[in-house]
Amino acid sequence: MRNFNPEGLLVIDIETASSFPAYRDMDEHWQKLWDDKVFRTLPEGTGSEAFYPARAGVMAEFAKIICISIGIFHREEKLELKLQSFCGHDEKELLTEFLDALQQISVTRKRWSFAGHNIKEFDIPFICRRLIINGMALPAYLDFQQMKPWETNIVDSFQYWRFGDYKNYTSLNLLAGALQVPSSKDDIDGSMVGGLYWEPDLQKRESNLKRIVTYCEKDVVTTANILLRFIQQPLLNPSDITFNSQRNKINSQVST
Repeated sequence: MRNFNPEGLLVIDIETASSFPAYRDMDEHWQKLWDDKVFRTLPEGTGSEAFYPARAGVMAEFAKIICISIGIFHREEKLELKLQSFCGHDEKELLTEFLDALQQISVTRKRWSFAGHNIKEFDIPFICRRLIINGMALPAYLDFQQMKPWETNIVDSFQYWRFGDYKNYTSLNLLAGALQVPSSKDDIDGSMVGGLYWEPDLQKRESNLKRIVTYCEKDVVTTANILLRFIQQPLLNPSDITFNSQRNKINSQVST
């Protein structure tokens, strides 16, 4: 296993939700596009409309990012983790704030890598696709198609745990359990995010979004501790984790 310096990592996690609350809320054109996308993979006895709430949120063409949380290791007297989240209903604003933060990080840290669980196959490609959909340019550090495989700046705990075995998927929760790392799944899990986000009551939706942000941040902490376990370093204590002053900032455009 390649050894890595935690202080060179930017631990990342995203939460996504379908672009519409339900299949019936799309126009006929988008319903047809959805039908064409999923008809080969529908479970037996399930129609494309019923499949929408279960799967649309993980397909970049039919979903949007509602939260990006990042964690940055730094060391003073001991190793600590600083968290910051970008969240809300206006995806382009969220992505702009995220890229601005990465630009600031790039100024102070010349060498750094993205880190996370399954980010190579999900989080990073999803961010890139949504940037393009929103008419935003890909920064050089996200333009992996222009890089050679050994140039990509990604440390992925999912890929590390495979050890060359491509038969099985290991969830973050399972890996945390196996490595005796405290789990982040103590309030909600990923399957609940879409339903919480599209809560009809707008006041409850805002409260739910804050819960989703907290869940996303906990995933970042869990992943950070897994990475520390990989290199035989002590786990973070709660006192080692700090939050940016803009934590849980909800941008103002409320989806209806």
